[in-house]
Amino acid sequence: MAQKIVERLVQHFGAKILAHGDDHGNDWVQVDGQHLVELAKFLRDEKDLALDMPIDCTAVDYLGLKTPRFEVVYHLYATALHHRVRVKVALDESALEVPSLTPIWPGMDWHEREAWDLYGVRFVGHPNLRRILTYDEFEGHPLRKDYPIDKRQPLIPMREVRPIPTQRHAPPELLNRP
Repeated sequence: MAQKIVERLVQHFGAKILAHGDDHGNDWVQVDGQHLVELAKFLRDEKDLALDMPIDCTAVDYLGLKTPRFEVVYHLYATALHHRVRVKVALDESALEVPSLTPIWPGMDWHEREAWDLYGVRFVGHPNLRRILTYDEFEGHPLRKDYPIDKRQPLIPMREVRPIPTQRHAPPELLNRP
């Protein structure tokens, strides 16, 4: 079925689909970032495609292997029709940004934050683009191929850890609040 999705996208978008293929049974299309939102809405809204579930959004760093260096990769799934497709956007290191897809699929929120944190891809229009796996003062993006393996991060003061109030541990005044 995914091959039919690729054929449909090529038919509908024409030259906006920069490349397409099949890697180990996983069909994919590559699109320029300026057409990403249009493509995503089409994939979500067309009844015979109905890709309503974002499985993942990540990045790939091809340092020294391929130009442009980075790719943002989206894995999408149709829960009712049981098919999937992969969408890729190639990015040059000097322009490492794509439009956020959180307005289309709110489930992309954490995936885009993770790609920002670990690779430095900026998702324009994201409602809360901040680090998710590293701390705010962390310098750099640790999954980039040129991130120094022996890099020391700045020391930050230990933050206070407060337990979550539960019935067993919380004082009554916290549990009986309006």
